[in-house]
Order: sequence, then C-alpha cells, then structure tokens
Amino acid sequence: MTPILTAPIGTERLTLLPLRVEHAEEMAAVLADPALHRYIGGAPSTAEELRTRYARMVAGSPLQVISWCNWVIGVEGPAGQGRCLAGYVQATVVPSRDGAGLDAEMAWVVGTAWQGQGIAKEAARGLVGWLVERGVGTLVAHVHPDHLSSAAVAASVGLTPTDEWQDGEVRWRRRVVS
Repeated sequence: MTPILTAPIGTERLTLLPLRVEHAEEMAAVLADPALHRYIGGAPSTAEELRTRYARMVAGSPLQVISWCNWVIGVEGPAGQGRCLAGYVQATVVPSRDGAGLDAEMAWVVGTAWQGQGIAKEAARGLVGWLVERGVGTLVAHVHPDHLSSAAVAASVGLTPTDEWQDGEVRWRRRVVS
C-alpha cells in the first residue's frame, strides 16, 4: 500500500490543515488546559514536546502499509484576527484484516476554549468524508464511556458503540457501504 498523504480539508466553517512541526507553539496553547486531558490522559505538553512529537508524526510511520494522517483544525478568529487553531483530528489508516480494503482509527480533540460550538463534529465529518473518498471501509474510534461529548461526535459521523473495550475506552465502529 502506498502511504496516504494528507491534504487540506475544507468544511463549512473550518479548514483542516495537514500537521506541520511549526504548529507546535500554537497547539501547546490550544491544548494547555489540564481539564482537557481528563478523558484522553496525560498532561498538557510544552511547545518543545509537541515539536518533537510532531516531527515524528510528520515523518510518517516506519511501516509503509500504515499511514499516519494528522491535521490541525483551523477556525476563523474574531473579526480582523484571521485564522487560529482550535484542535486536531487524526487517522491511522491500515489495510483491512481481509486485505480487501482500508480501515481507519480516528481521534479528535478540540481545545477547551472552542468546545460547545460543533467544531469537533464538523471536523470529524470532514475527516470521515476525506477517508471514505480514499477507500476506507471501516472507521473506528475509541471513546471513554463517561465522555458524552466525544460519544456525540462519534455518533454524528455514524459510528456506533460496540461491546469491545481497549484501555478503558469503548470501541465505536462504522462500516462504510459503497
């Protein structure tokens, strides 16, 4: 499988921009609220830690059959302030187990200051559309059982909870019908 390369994704209000190391400084501020990590674990990263992580992510998976697809979520700021970043979406795309297609494991995080505005749902819809256009047949996300907002995002893109668990999170899945 040839790695899938990210490209900008436009939605009604957002632009999903392929991740770059240069996004680390602004994203460190977006992700700085410790409360944001309640369900996703860990603690806020410094800009330097994000630069290191982003450099690895941008370099791509060492396995050619795995594509790491990462975007930051660009939103228009208040009048006259231009675009700012509000979070990220990502997908790891792999060949399906039966070898007949592609599967993607997705995730989304929106900074505390931008929550409650439908940004995660809109970004996830944009991501799902992009993945389906590239032949992804099964979409998966892992959602903490108490994270109702993230469950709502998963449901908004057609994922349904399964009885499978991984690391304390429920596996949500959608099979795309072509």
